[in-house]
Amino acid sequence: MDPTSLLDAARAWFHRRALLFKIAGVSLLGLFLLIPLAMVQSTLTERQARYREAVGSVAQTWGGSQRLLGPVLVVPYTWRVEYEEAVTIDGRRVLEKKTKEMKAEAFFLPERLEVEGAIDPSSRQRGIYTAHVYAARAAIRGHFARPDFSFVSLRGVEPQWERARVELGVSDLRGAREALLLQWDGARVPLQPGVSLDKVKTGVHAPVPLTAGEAGVDFALDLQVNGSGGLSIVPMGRETRLRLVSSWSDPSFSGAYLPTQRSVTAQGFEATWQVSFYGRNFPQQWSSVHTEVRPGEGDFAAAAFGVELIEGVNAYRVIERAIKYGVLFLALVFTTFFLCEAASGLRLNALNYLLVGAALCLFYLGLLALAEFWPFGAAYGTAAGASLGLVGGYSAAILHSGRRALGVTGLLGLVYGYLYFVLQMEDYALLAGTAALFVALAAVMWVTRRLDWQGRENVRGGTGSRSATPEAVP
Repeated sequence: MDPTSLLDAARAWFHRRALLFKIAGVSLLGLFLLIPLAMVQSTLTERQARYREAVGSVAQTWGGSQRLLGPVLVVPYTWRVEYEEAVTIDGRRVLEKKTKEMKAEAFFLPERLEVEGAIDPSSRQRGIYTAHVYAARAAIRGHFARPDFSFVSLRGVEPQWERARVELGVSDLRGAREALLLQWDGARVPLQPGVSLDKVKTGVHAPVPLTAGEAGVDFALDLQVNGSGGLSIVPMGRETRLRLVSSWSDPSFSGAYLPTQRSVTAQGFEATWQVSFYGRNFPQQWSSVHTEVRPGEGDFAAAAFGVELIEGVNAYRVIERAIKYGVLFLALVFTTFFLCEAASGLRLNALNYLLVGAALCLFYLGLLALAEFWPFGAAYGTAAGASLGLVGGYSAAILHSGRRALGVTGLLGLVYGYLYFVLQMEDYALLAGTAALFVALAAVMWVTRRLDWQGRENVRGGTGSRSATPEAVP
């Protein structure tokens, strides 16, 4: 076979498969555009890190997540231990009985603990970032029963009632602007920094002398703390009741217990917890030495419950979800341009597809940049409008038809609108996104059902006609 025949055969072979080669080329361009999408994702990760750093710096100066632990009544006690010690008398070693005084502390939890809390949220700026903080006021009330040392199981236990004290663990006391006063059996006792509870780092204590015949004591304390993130308490009472109110409209109730009653509206929330001591992993009393169960920080943290003040829609999280739909955008728009080629006989080159894909990728970068300054809705609308303007204007030039450009722009605008709808959904976002994919795939399958994939002969009404170029029959 001469070279001319070989060249004609090669041209015919490529011509019959031109459509398949076009699809492969467009697919490769789409995969190539995943690189700028990954770069936008990397930029998003960097901005998220800077945001968390800014919020963390605000929390360091204002106050972090707060947890209230207590109050706990601590009573030191002593007992005597007899032992034998070898001594030398007149040159002989004999055993002499001696007595040694031992010391320890007993910890008692209240029979009843009631906390009435009000959380006042506010915002603090650090550069272009906004950190949400709060000031909380807590009215703590309750009752201690008479301390019973029978659990120690020792003879001769002598409680040192005059050295008794009350301790309260607080994660961060920077919100306490005034002197804290504990009302103890009608008397007002000033609180001082420091706690001795196992691995509890910060808190306050106050000496509260007791008498041996005292039946029980009521206590009260008004506390104000600054914090961010969340507020929780540990159920230290045999019966613990917590009531929280706030103007924050999007709370997340967390911890070991959920509220027994709650009301959440656009104006704020109100929640009430009623908790007994059966659900926690530590007893009502223990000793610093004579007990198998000595609770520590881990036991207290596991039993804590309260509320987290979270943002309903975090812009960075929503943009991260939007980027995941980037491949879908590229596929739909590229498919639309490809169908315009097949139906009209136009020939678009790789640069045309790359520029359109770049406009789609810039949408996400513009959305990220604007969302740091504007509300998410305004940022999304502006970024989508800019992308639509670029794609629409360029489509009118390369498709040589205002009607085709309008169709491409309308389809892209519809996709942007549906994506915004999906991003606003929390529970049904996956369902809505999957349904959209099915609809888009069905539409593509319908439009391309009669494409001449290999340039072969099309049969219409029994009459054969050979198509020289890829053809779509609507």
